[in-house]
Amino acid sequence: MTDPIADMLTRIRNAALIRQRRVLVPYSRMKLTIAEILSREGWAGAVTRTQEPDMIAIELLYDGQGKSVLTHLKRLSTPGRRVYVKRSAVPNVLNRFGLAIISTPQGVMTDREARKRGVGGELICEIY
Repeated sequence: MTDPIADMLTRIRNAALIRQRRVLVPYSRMKLTIAEILSREGWAGAVTRTQEPDMIAIELLYDGQGKSVLTHLKRLSTPGRRVYVKRSAVPNVLNRFGLAIISTPQGVMTDREARKRGVGGELICEIY
């Protein structure tokens, strides 16, 4: 596997399409941080790390009609084409209804946090 973050996003997308309550992804610190950001921002439920097979369990959220809260997960920066933004060019995803995750020198954070701290970095993905 050449892009583990894209694999994580695809697993979440596929699980949401078949309305699974929970999805398991292999553990890495970056993936755990991304999952915690999704949970903190209200796009996913609880995030737990299982020990036996070293995995991350992500609870998926659905509305009252059974539709997934996550409708769009897109990997922006890939191993073959890295995408970096300056602090003045941090994107507004879906007019601030969405979320961009950015890896900055101060850590992995959302687009709102990056704008507030005045830092740029590598665009990981966008969610809405």
